Amino acid sequence: MKTHANIPLSDFIEYPVDEMIARSAEFYTSMQRRHSIRQFSDRDVPQSIIENCIKAAGTAPSGANHQPWHFVAMQDDDIKRQVRDAAEAHEQAFYAGRAGDEWINALKPLGTDAQKPYLAHAPWLIAIFSQKKGGVQTGEKHTNYYVHESVGIATGMLITALHQSGLVTLTHTPKPMSFLTKICGRPEDERPYMLIIAGYPAANATVPEHARNKKSLTQISTFI
Repeated sequence: MKTHANIPLSDFIEYPVDEMIARSAEFYTSMQRRHSIRQFSDRDVPQSIIENCIKAAGTAPSGANHQPWHFVAMQDDDIKRQVRDAAEAHEQAFYAGRAGDEWINALKPLGTDAQKPYLAHAPWLIAIFSQKKGGVQTGEKHTNYYVHESVGIATGMLITALHQSGLVTLTHTPKPMSFLTKICGRPEDERPYMLIIAGYPAANATVPEHARNKKSLTQISTFI
């Protein structure tokens, strides 16, 4: 008995091997220019760019195709101030001792602290929520599968899309992040997964030298 329907794969584009190698190398070079930065310009970024990037993230693979994610894009100044105030309150406790010495020492080369002015200054904040219940159609309440993995893939695709669009980003994961549920008006059965800051870099933007230290191919992979 046939239990599912298939349609022909009609939009795959096969490139010559030489072009494939060149395209993969060009993409790697492009991604080498992706940096997490903490100095943002307040220049306006058209909403259509953010919409396109979120749509790109929404094409990510997911368990049973349930797409267990929701993106809240914030540009309202008052809402961004609320996010900053709540995040900094948690960060104060984090840097005051809750994180532990090992974690704080690991962060020192990046120069981070409890102050997060970019949360109010950058043009866009994008909160990503994971959903334990859902389905292919909005409003369904089926069990979602591989939620963490699925949302992680979509988040990576969102960061990549924002970079390819010409913006810079920063990932932010204050602990706990439950305040985002209230500020963003999301239901209690969703879990805040990550906050992404997006916009143009400030004229004086810098990249921590420590962050440029990436492991080599031989360190991160094995071919067998």
